[in-house]
Amino acid sequence: MGKNVCILTTVHPPFDTRIFHKEAKTLVRAGHDVTLIAQHDKNEVVDGVQIIALPKPKNRFTRIFGLAWRAFRLALRQRADIYHFHDPELLLAGGLLKMLTRAKVIYDVHEDVPEQILTKHWLPALLRHPLAVVFNAFEKFLSRALDAVVVATEGIAEKFRGLNPVVIHNYPDLRMLPDLSPVPKEGKEKTLVYVGGISKLRGALEMVRALEYLDHVDGLRLDLIGRFEPPELERELQALPGYRRVRFLGWLQPPEVYGHLKEADIGLVCLHPEPRYVVAWPVKLFEYMAAGLPVVASNFPLWKEIVGGNNCGLCVDPLDPKAIAQAIEYLLTHPEEARRMGEHGRQAVREKYNWEKESEKLLALYAELLS
Repeated sequence: MGKNVCILTTVHPPFDTRIFHKEAKTLVRAGHDVTLIAQHDKNEVVDGVQIIALPKPKNRFTRIFGLAWRAFRLALRQRADIYHFHDPELLLAGGLLKMLTRAKVIYDVHEDVPEQILTKHWLPALLRHPLAVVFNAFEKFLSRALDAVVVATEGIAEKFRGLNPVVIHNYPDLRMLPDLSPVPKEGKEKTLVYVGGISKLRGALEMVRALEYLDHVDGLRLDLIGRFEPPELERELQALPGYRRVRFLGWLQPPEVYGHLKEADIGLVCLHPEPRYVVAWPVKLFEYMAAGLPVVASNFPLWKEIVGGNNCGLCVDPLDPKAIAQAIEYLLTHPEEARRMGEHGRQAVREKYNWEKESEKLLALYAELLS
């Protein structure tokens, strides 16, 4: 028999791919009554999920303190059997829900937050390290009081050793993917694509500078899909010679993203060797693979294992625009090999890197907590 599940987020949009499309809809299909408390413009039911709207906060301070308190009060009214929250700023709310109810409480950790703090441009540089140390201790202390910790990668799981974290990867949901058979590419311009946050640490400068080494390649274009972080980065990129070959498409809904992936030739994921990225399992990598795109990826050991192990692309030094350009040119000048790499990636997603397999872990955790 299904139970009442209340999912909370004050940071993510209501239709976040992991929270809504993967976890919430999986729980609905399993027969649970699912409520999602998130920033939205109205209360509504979508795909069986009851969304309770939170107002959009005026700034980061009101979100962290005011909106988190409001989400806690709304959650308390739900009298849920399980509370499942997704943001570190909801740790206090999660602890209070554990103290004041008989429900089980799950903390879902998407990112290595202490490592993130070290690169927050809006925090004074002198405060970042001490804040990261304090938050690391705070996060571990409160997590021990909860019933389960879910993490998105093995790297994050290492930070929660001793708490038996459950690793649930953020792999593509095959149900969400349309027919991603690539469109015929004869006679069309060659398209590189990058999907995700557009920032310096995610290789924005290097990707654009790589285009300068490919000036002799006719009809080449880089599609950037996402948001600039921070917004001022857009002007910095526009000043680079390679930017004349960039088409900035902004943030798009998943169906639109998949439409552009179908028409692309190569997927780029050249993140810098930051500690949290080196052990990450980037969703964009697996989405490129699902679309049958050969990839040019950072040469981190884990990523080399995924890309090289499945022969689905090339790994390069992400800090070297010339190396990125050489990998791109190799794939463009070896189309048959690039096509085979794309097929290998697609097959790997079908067989192992997909949400269908990860959802079994989520349901097993819920069954254990509710038994």
